[in-house]
Amino acid sequence: MPIKPFYNEALTGHHLHPAHKRDLPEANLTLRGVSPGCGDQITLHLRVSVAGIIEEGTFTGDGCAVSQASADMMLDLIIGADRDRALHLCSLFMEMARGPVPESELAELGEAGALKDISRIPSRVRCATLGWRTLQALFRPAQAARA
Repeated sequence: MPIKPFYNEALTGHHLHPAHKRDLPEANLTLRGVSPGCGDQITLHLRVSVAGIIEEGTFTGDGCAVSQASADMMLDLIIGADRDRALHLCSLFMEMARGPVPESELAELGEAGALKDISRIPSRVRCATLGWRTLQALFRPAQAARA
């Protein structure tokens, strides 16, 4: 079965023109995530309201097009969401990274669904999930440590 072109317009656009790649001095939650196998790294910066809404989110760091674009796509989805919604989207993305998901779940991921074929390229899964794993660890440190 041929692999569909993975470096699609959405991935390329987010890599070349990330909307959220910058520092966020007013962040009240920050965590650095590293992919030891390849050296990709991001630091996720979130400003979360007292009510638990992610008001703003950015990332800094270096890595391949896949890790950087995926983190940018993730932030597009979670800004404006609460912690539970953000973690739900993380779960969906991680499921998609392991294999095909129903179209209804793919639709919830918005542009991040453009990475749906990542499961067919095992060497890129860690790259695509770096930002998402960092977000999970930021909100669920004990659970992320066991994963």
